[in-house]
Amino acid sequence: MLISEIAFIDQKGETILATQLQPIEQHAKAPAILYCHAHGFDYTIGRRELLNGRKALIRPYAKDLVALGYHVLCIDMPCFGDRQHLKESATAKACLWRGETLFGWMLAELMAAAGYLTRQPLIDAERIATLGISMGGTHAWWMSALDARIKACVALCCFADLDCLIQNELHDGHGIYMSVPGLLCRTSTGNLAGLACPKPQFFGVGLEDPCTPTGCFERARDELSAAYSQANASNQLTFHVEADLAHQESSPMRDNALAFLKRHL
Repeated sequence: MLISEIAFIDQKGETILATQLQPIEQHAKAPAILYCHAHGFDYTIGRRELLNGRKALIRPYAKDLVALGYHVLCIDMPCFGDRQHLKESATAKACLWRGETLFGWMLAELMAAAGYLTRQPLIDAERIATLGISMGGTHAWWMSALDARIKACVALCCFADLDCLIQNELHDGHGIYMSVPGLLCRTSTGNLAGLACPKPQFFGVGLEDPCTPTGCFERARDELSAAYSQANASNQLTFHVEADLAHQESSPMRDNALAFLKRHL
């Protein structure tokens, strides 16, 4: 594979570093993956997860995705990787005081990254998917819901009804980056994810994961499934559920996620 390091400059003058992967042999425009890295309360990893992996993954995704002929792009989110000088708590609070959110900032940068991919001459702009685990999985399905340029989504270890998590006192397992004031007055996890319908979406979940407990996952799953059923698109929605799995990927989950991408890209 060809590995490139790219630097973007945002509107605030902040440098955003990215890792881009490209198959060596390419004879036509290829699909692309916008890879969304995880949180894990380890701010040192960031985009390096793509090449080096992390404990929650069975192995890095880089070789698997390039072997399928995909271009891949992963950017450091604010507070992670080479942007650790932005501390999560302080940055999130500053955003909230200004009427903004750190989560919205992250999504805006991912949208800019999606725009970059669509402009690359070797990438098929109609075949771009998001993929991530944990925070990255949350980013992946939000991007699928909000950005029409994303055509498919793989989200791992992240899908549960937020109000249910609060009721069960499990919401504090998420970082403050994820706080969006007033969100639950307007919508829910399942209904928000349903905005992506009828796009192909894959959700990988372990029921021993405190971020995706059974009841909270099922509430979000049922709402999302109803949206796809109403649109006659149930065959576009895939759930991989393992009863004994905690907050981590498994080999079957990886295999099914890659098979999903092969089918839909």
